[in-house]
Amino acid sequence: MTSTGRPRVVDQETWQRELDALRVREKAATRELDAIAAQRRRLPMVELPDYTLEGEDGPVRLVDVFAGRRQLITYHHMWFPGETWQCGGCTSFTSQFTRLDFLDRYDARFVVVTQGPIDEALAYRRRVGNRMTWYSTAGSPFGADVGAPPGGEFALNVFFRDGDTVHRTWHSSGRGVEQVSHTFPLIDLLPWGRQEEWQDSPEGWPQSPTFSGWLGSEEVAALYGEEPVNRPAAPAD
Repeated sequence: MTSTGRPRVVDQETWQRELDALRVREKAATRELDAIAAQRRRLPMVELPDYTLEGEDGPVRLVDVFAGRRQLITYHHMWFPGETWQCGGCTSFTSQFTRLDFLDRYDARFVVVTQGPIDEALAYRRRVGNRMTWYSTAGSPFGADVGAPPGGEFALNVFFRDGDTVHRTWHSSGRGVEQVSHTFPLIDLLPWGRQEEWQDSPEGWPQSPTFSGWLGSEEVAALYGEEPVNRPAAPAD
């Protein structure tokens, strides 16, 4: 890839002055995010019915998806019946999460829920090398009731367990899901950013259609999947 776009070159004093000016805005954004999180902790919650999902070992009550913890995050993975490759965005997004044990310290768990039948969902999980625990809501209204119906978009939900009763505490979709990603925060630090057409970038910066830089499902499978899918050959010794 070639581009004429590049940051201007200045002396150290000018660079530090402009970085300091940006840092004022960054600090303000951090404080605003802290205030948003504080408001989120004060949200009310709504009691849910006793849903039954499908897991790797068969039917499982939603309350048991918590695995004894008090808090649960669910990522609702888009699903297209009969398709070999599911949503590339969802596949790439969930491939980030390979070490979730730190949530144990916070009495919480993070799992994937999909409208796909459990056998197909687990086969897809293996194909793309996903490390999260998956559940299916194909035979339950759970997904539709929490903003992720069949044929619908991806979503995040958070739940709180009080004994055997589950409550819904928070929900988001679209770009609201980015806050739990580490990919975009890293890319946004780069001088060229996401390189997508909608972004406000200086003249000459590389820009391409939205999503064009994202990994596709087949690429995720090639990198991480348990079943080889055009996996790059290992370099010779």
